[in-house]
Amino acid sequence: MCGISGIFGHNLAHSDLTAMIASQRHRGPDADGFYLASSGLAQLGHNRLSIIDLSPAGHQPMSNHDGTIRITFNGEIYNYLELRAELDGYPYRSHSDTEVILAAYEKWGEACVERLFGMFAFLIWDERRQTMFAARDRFGVKPLYYHHRKDGTLYAASEIKALHAAGVPAHPDKATWATYLTYGLYDHTERTFWEGVVSLPPGHRMTWHGGKLRVERWYDLAVRAATNEDTRSLLEAEEEYLSLMIDSVRLRFRSDVPVGINLSGGLDSSTLLGVVHAAEGADSSVRAFTFVCGDPNYDELPWVEQMLTRTNHPLTICRLNPEDVPALAESVQAAQDEPFGGLPTLAYARVFEEARKQGVFVLLDGQGMDEQWAGYDYYRPSANGASAFVIQGIKESPVRPECLNPDFRTLALSFEASQPFTDRLRNLQYRDTRFTKIPRALRFNDRISMRSSTELREPFLDHRLLELALRQPPERKINEGRHKWMLRKIAREMLPTPLVEAPKRPLQTPQREWLRGPLHHWVEECLEEAFTGFGKEWLDEAGVREAWRRFQQGANDNSFFIWQWITVGLFSRLRAGSHK
Repeated sequence: MCGISGIFGHNLAHSDLTAMIASQRHRGPDADGFYLASSGLAQLGHNRLSIIDLSPAGHQPMSNHDGTIRITFNGEIYNYLELRAELDGYPYRSHSDTEVILAAYEKWGEACVERLFGMFAFLIWDERRQTMFAARDRFGVKPLYYHHRKDGTLYAASEIKALHAAGVPAHPDKATWATYLTYGLYDHTERTFWEGVVSLPPGHRMTWHGGKLRVERWYDLAVRAATNEDTRSLLEAEEEYLSLMIDSVRLRFRSDVPVGINLSGGLDSSTLLGVVHAAEGADSSVRAFTFVCGDPNYDELPWVEQMLTRTNHPLTICRLNPEDVPALAESVQAAQDEPFGGLPTLAYARVFEEARKQGVFVLLDGQGMDEQWAGYDYYRPSANGASAFVIQGIKESPVRPECLNPDFRTLALSFEASQPFTDRLRNLQYRDTRFTKIPRALRFNDRISMRSSTELREPFLDHRLLELALRQPPERKINEGRHKWMLRKIAREMLPTPLVEAPKRPLQTPQREWLRGPLHHWVEECLEEAFTGFGKEWLDEAGVREAWRRFQQGANDNSFFIWQWITVGLFSRLRAGSHK
């Protein structure tokens, strides 16, 4: 898990690359490295967080055996040992997964990505072909942003701030901001919140040669899951899925540093814990982490403690308090570069901070099961034709476009996700996996984990699991009103009944109560900064003030739109600070 950066073109300034490396040091505090191509056409940078092969042999940018190919890589290739054995004729000089990518690229070229199981974003410079090859993993667990100048020069990095550090202008993309504030959408296309900065989409690869850029898709979940519904017996499907879960967790325990697990009190975390025991043994003693906010209406500590009864897992409880929010929100916003998801993200940030303090540099969590097994509350009515807001637990519209200036609102870009399947339920699952839920959650999670120089692994986002789950008939997902029906059936063999039957609990922090109560002065400070800064020409000040007044009086259960305006204020503050 690291930070990567690269510049490709003529007359490159090395100072730009060093600025990019410096801006991403939180992603890899263990070592910095750079490579300048003899042709003068390429520069690669790297920030290393040492996870596999901790020796200097694992440092990057890494070269192949004859020095003609260099790679800077972020992520983990979980099946690297199997690939290494398959590519046993390669003259390895390390025990890292990075070198396995080099070997795979030499043997299979750009098709090597199809052999990789894991999370990854990398830049490869092939000096022989004078070509840069980049790729991003199937679901976009690891990020890759780029800026392609009119003269053909290409800048690429793990984070947007690195591009800005290299001199890419930091101007807000008004259409993206308008879309976010009007529809609540973000991370659903390759556009970002900054002009000229593009996100390489999940499952895509990119080549640069002679100033020309080519981007193409190499993986599509819809294509992989497009076969007919799984007609095998329920038992056969269960056995295959459980076997894949165990293998996925087993692969993600490959590490030369300590591994821990993130737990909430829900079914997904409980299942993760059960699979950890199936993969690692019932005496597993890896450290568990969970967050609390001190409100029994939201905290899931009793459920977590019930999960850990009769296990050897030590538990670390990470608390978020109202007085922590202002400074933490500003810090997390600076790490995110784009809007993030509110107090749940801040509470999650506390987990990674504490893990790092305790020397646990890798954490697993249960992201991805709701999308695979139709766990969100809107799946059942939506499958029957009702509208589906993209925020779990909200029955009303989560946004307030009427509180935007009309001219600004017209810049918003409507979005309709592709519908590659014949049934509405699978199309909703595909939407959430490819365009809405998963992309934004992965971005939030990557930035808050890397902010604390820790690695987050998502075993349930193994592509084999998603493909198999998406092929299951609808009655194995929602049956007699029960969501995640087949998953619960599998989990019943590993977990106590109360945990298996636990309902979906969408709200994990008292965001609504805190914004109305102990944080209301801070909210008003953020709104004032939004009115005079970043959102001066975007927000209808009178409309926002009235909506805020009504919210304080208890008019809405939904606080998403309030957080949107707080975000505009946070950006205003950060931008003002960067200009001082």
